[in-house]
Amino acid sequence: MTIQEAQQVVDNWIKENGVRYFSELTNMAILTEEVGEVARIISRQYGEQSFKQSDTGKDLGDELADVLFVLICLANQTGINLTEALQKNLDKKTKRDSERHKQNPKLQ
Repeated sequence: MTIQEAQQVVDNWIKENGVRYFSELTNMAILTEEVGEVARIISRQYGEQSFKQSDTGKDLGDELADVLFVLICLANQTGINLTEALQKNLDKKTKRDSERHKQNPKLQ
């Protein structure tokens, strides 16, 4: 699925199942919550924190998909074409960082 297709799939899902988009402010809060859930799994799986009983059954892929879903909702409701935005962002990063990272001894 392309990013453009994902934006259309999410829009269709909202129209068919979600009644309407939550407000942008509500979706921003939801996005923050979802990113927190990703952080919780990462800190336990790859960091020093130990898992709690309440962490049982949490799936990183599912949580990342939750983040992507809400991010796509925000893009759709604010008129952002994520394909174009990502390409523009990659072009910016390439111009700014193509040599910087190659010269970084911490990455060698």
